[in-house]
Amino acid sequence: MSKNITKYLHGEMDRKAGVSHSIKRTKIVATVGPSCDNYQALVDLVVAGVNVFRLNFSHGDHADKLKVIELIRKINNTLPYNIAILADLQGPKLRVGEIENNALQINPGDKLIFTNEKCIGTKEKIYVSYTGLHKDVVPGNIIMIDDGKLEVKVTAILPNNNVEVEVIMGGILSSKKGLNLPDTKISLPALTKKDHEDLDFIMTQDVDWIALSFVREVKDIQGLKKILKKNNCKSKVIAKIEKPEAVTNIRDIIIESDAIMIARGDLGVELPVEKVPLIQKEIIRKCMHRAKPVIVATQMMESMMDRIKPNRSEISDVANAVLEGADALMLSGETATGQHPTLVIETMCKIITEVEKVSYDYNRDDILAPQPHSPSFLSDAICYTACKLAHDVNADALIGMTASGYTGFMLSSYRPKSLLYIFSKEKSLINQLSLSWGVRAFFYDEEESLDDIFFDQIGILRSRGFLKTGDVVVNTGSTPVIQHLPTNVLKITKVKAE
Repeated sequence: MSKNITKYLHGEMDRKAGVSHSIKRTKIVATVGPSCDNYQALVDLVVAGVNVFRLNFSHGDHADKLKVIELIRKINNTLPYNIAILADLQGPKLRVGEIENNALQINPGDKLIFTNEKCIGTKEKIYVSYTGLHKDVVPGNIIMIDDGKLEVKVTAILPNNNVEVEVIMGGILSSKKGLNLPDTKISLPALTKKDHEDLDFIMTQDVDWIALSFVREVKDIQGLKKILKKNNCKSKVIAKIEKPEAVTNIRDIIIESDAIMIARGDLGVELPVEKVPLIQKEIIRKCMHRAKPVIVATQMMESMMDRIKPNRSEISDVANAVLEGADALMLSGETATGQHPTLVIETMCKIITEVEKVSYDYNRDDILAPQPHSPSFLSDAICYTACKLAHDVNADALIGMTASGYTGFMLSSYRPKSLLYIFSKEKSLINQLSLSWGVRAFFYDEEESLDDIFFDQIGILRSRGFLKTGDVVVNTGSTPVIQHLPTNVLKITKVKAE
């Protein structure tokens, strides 16, 4: 073991907590809100199984977000966890304005006027936050309100930029409910004025992931990445798939993004609901094929907002996402405003770990085999072979090392049976990799011989309780070490007594 290795070692508490937190492979993303925005509540969620905390910039101010970021950093600095921070931009979300008495009964056949002039909404006129609505819609277009609970149809474009609609499906319209335009290609930019203001704050905080809402095409992602690069920001970008155009352009969006979120709420409103399950399955398949982490989000355990047990259908929904190979499952209101945030995480963990016990064949050769057309084909082949070798010899650990993150994402995408540990000298990657299936990441910045590096990695894992004498380990790495080349070495080791 190298003379500097002691700086990577930790105590008994580290070993116990670390092992318990790495049992499941599928990661959990939890949204922070009033139900869990204090230190102890966040710690409870982490201990229960949270890997990533999501900050929803549709709600709250920057002072609120800064407080939560500081609490998460405190957890990472004092407890044996690498919890990632995901900043979720609001994007061009369309909403109605304030409604008189916060409740307006609208009935089928009613005629309403949508306006871009701010006012308190009544049966006479309702404010809509989208100033270009009158330019983008035409008579006959459908507008969905409140996640599809209400539905209206455009009947006329009126003077003064107003839009007349007829109620098709009625109910109670409340203040600031969202609008979806499934028949319309909106002309709003991917990053709104609010998003730019939020982004200026986010880039000062070195968060791990930034989610871009309502992505429609590749240039949306490229625009955000250009801003991050200009500001020397190392945050990685998640494309949220919730528009029909994004589904059409999904291949190119996956290639350009660092990760994908299947945001089934708006997606299920913008598209026929019966199409969403197969779209989810196909997007997960494509993300695994491209070694990009993929999150399944929205209403996974929504009944637990106020109940202590999930619906049977929610249990199946979580289980199916795990079986399909999702890297992570996301909770929104369940943890942000629900009554039982920790219980929700514990319940989801039980479902995940039970499903992961079965001998499910993630390694479907048609999806996961290295692709000859890939610019990193030789490195991909080493990673694929490492996973196959680890499976064949029933290895206790598969260890990778990465400077860019690529090897970590690639090994994870092959969904290895062995426990997966990734080492990197890039501190920003340690938390970022917390989003990837099966990965537990460690900081390590020695650059001696490859033999010394492999020896140190095994020593660190043994010290922290992940390995023991007699365990079989498969290592990947690259040589010459100093050149930081793509992965080009594969080694198998039996851990010897200290």
